[in-house]
Amino acid sequence: MKPYISIAIAALAMATAAPAFSQDNSIIGSWRMTSLQFANAEGTMAEVPYTGQVIFTEGGTLSVQAMNPDPDAAPTPYTANGYEAYYGPVTIDEANNTFTITVESALVRDLIGQELDRVFEVADEELVLTPVDSAEGWRVTYERF
Repeated sequence: MKPYISIAIAALAMATAAPAFSQDNSIIGSWRMTSLQFANAEGTMAEVPYTGQVIFTEGGTLSVQAMNPDPDAAPTPYTANGYEAYYGPVTIDEANNTFTITVESALVRDLIGQELDRVFEVADEELVLTPVDSAEGWRVTYERF
């Protein structure tokens, strides 16, 4: 085979290979928040106006950032001044659709060192996260980007 044909075939193979972050039904990748819901006083889920993203790396880390447009919103165990940010190593159990992050750094310092367990569901380009403990009462939906 002539060298320039081999180079062309290799370039074509690299150009058509799917990037690692677009693996169908894999949680690995970058996700943009499309919906955040919390249980209200009646126990039904109500939409709240958050924006944010979550990133799961192939190297085994997770990073979360989310913002309420109202900086005076009541703080939660995860937020300060309407903002949530943390990251750390993550263990993903694809068979059971769960993951655990050990918070290494966080805006809310009480989170540092905690292990947060979450349930996930990936369908096409959508990711839904919920707490393992449903009493926490939230659901967040993301789209892959």
